[in-house]
Amino acid sequence: QVQLVESGGGLVQAGEPLRLSCAVSGRTFSSYALGWFRQAAGKEREFVAVISWSGKSTVYAGSVKGRFTISRDNAKNTVTLQMNSLKPEDTAVYYCAAGAFATSRNNYDYWGQGTQVTVSS
Repeated sequence: QVQLVESGGGLVQAGEPLRLSCAVSGRTFSSYALGWFRQAAGKEREFVAVISWSGKSTVYAGSVKGRFTISRDNAKNTVTLQMNSLKPEDTAVYYCAAGAFATSRNNYDYWGQGTQVTVSS
């Protein structure tokens, strides 16, 4: 069993950065990939980024590529999403998840509770 807790969400102006963190606890000996998803009001939860267990491989959604950076520190059991040049359309609840190295939410076994990110214009 794995537990994940997101933090760092808040209200920011368009064009500004924000850093989200996720603390992972529990049975972390498994080689989980760690991903970020987001869900805007009235929309489906969508893939944002994923990083492999080793940290050597990453995949980003086209909408965030070049602006967001995902990283992990296995020694600290954390995964981070650095978000730069934020846009109003980035407004959503952001979720951290653990599972397979994939872009579909069906490949993830564990989820955090989410943290709200609001970007104003």
